[in-house]
Amino acid sequence: MRREEHHLAKGLVAGVVSGLLGTIMMTEFQNAWSKASKALKEGNTRKGEAGESKKQNEQEKEDSTMKAAERIAELAGRPLSDEQKRRFGPVVHYSFGALQGGLYGGVREMTGSSGVILPALLFGSVLFAAADEIAVPALGLSGKPSEYPLSAHLYGLASHLVYGVSTEMFRRGLRAVF
Repeated sequence: MRREEHHLAKGLVAGVVSGLLGTIMMTEFQNAWSKASKALKEGNTRKGEAGESKKQNEQEKEDSTMKAAERIAELAGRPLSDEQKRRFGPVVHYSFGALQGGLYGGVREMTGSSGVILPALLFGSVLFAAADEIAVPALGLSGKPSEYPLSAHLYGLASHLVYGVSTEMFRRGLRAVF
């Protein structure tokens, strides 16, 4: 069996590209989940059940990435309009995903750890806990985790698991090429 060489730069580059692609996959998963959820809610509303809560409607107007974009712009001395926040929110999301992918790619490269699914699931789970459950609320970019229903946490965890597995699959493919 051939021993693979570890190249930090290659791992970082593969990780950044894979993290960006993983973020795209995560976003597509979230879009599909949202469409399915909306269809279910519309069906239930027609049957007489209550619609979305006020807090969920507020979240749709300004999510944590939009708030982060606003904070970054304020640090640079340039407040953003609502339209600019909507435009730059995804930039924050994709940049964060790419950077986390780079970190993951570098760690995977230097540790030479084996396995595909378990490390990917662990990566997604840790990122969910560290970012969504701890850092984002601590920075005031969202409410406290206790303010959200279990379904919101499951949605976040599932999204990050998709991100982790997708990022690993793309990383493996890229590292096989270079």
